[in-house]
Amino acid sequence: MHTLIQQLVTQGPILTDGAWGTELQARGLEAGDCPDVWNLTHPERVEEVARAYVEAGSQIILTNTFRANRLALERHGLAQHLREINRLGVEISRRAAGGRARVFASLGPSGKLLMMGEVSEEELRTAYAEQAEALAEAGADALIFETMSDLAEAKVGLQATRATGLPVIVSMAFDSGKNHDRTMMGTTPEEAAAELSAAGADVIGANCGQGIESYAPLSKRLHNATALPIWIKPNAGLPELVEGRTHYKTTPEEFARQAPVLLAAGANFLGGCCGTNPKFIRALRLALGKGLEGSRQ
Repeated sequence: MHTLIQQLVTQGPILTDGAWGTELQARGLEAGDCPDVWNLTHPERVEEVARAYVEAGSQIILTNTFRANRLALERHGLAQHLREINRLGVEISRRAAGGRARVFASLGPSGKLLMMGEVSEEELRTAYAEQAEALAEAGADALIFETMSDLAEAKVGLQATRATGLPVIVSMAFDSGKNHDRTMMGTTPEEAAAELSAAGADVIGANCGQGIESYAPLSKRLHNATALPIWIKPNAGLPELVEGRTHYKTTPEEFARQAPVLLAAGANFLGGCCGTNPKFIRALRLALGKGLEGSRQ
């Protein structure tokens, strides 16, 4: 395990941030548009999201770079801006953090199916290595693969980014199967934990897919299957359409009430995904009973 992760875990539960996509949509991002390009076109709005999480108490904030690998950017005609989008993503979050929070750079799926032959392992490896290099050069403290459904793709990404020397977190989306405890590709928490641990991940986790009330069993299963720290970021429930707009029913208070349960189930890093916002992070902070100002570095 990387020394930075060891240092953070010894502080007790670590408060991360909430959603970025839904927060950018609240600031004008249109559905279907590429959020990452806002690092170029609307950096002030991106920084507003990052700063709000720091002020709410996040000890770790992410970057607006989830779709900023070459394969994903090509679909938007933005591949030529890859290095700039990733560099600015880190710089914006670092500026917002102001030394009060760590910046973990976000990487996401390629959007192509490895098992269907839409992309090769070598293409994935090249794309992730290129993105990781740009994020590391910009000063990210760690890298996190989020919302991964394909364990094989996650492992390729993990191996491709180890050369940066930064800690690497891999977070899977468990939202499928009869009990909603498998990834879209059928991977269980135990399988993910075992294979990602063996592949050299520093932290293993789950995010997105379902609401917080379903996350305690996932946390416990991940925790029981690995000695590594556990990263947890649930949604604010499942999205519903209300008058043509996406709405999440879970309130910050309802969300935060689950925090002690998740910590008891083995979570070390706790935050939120789709539908959560700084109010949720502030509620989590109160639920954890932490004086976080003194522990952020």
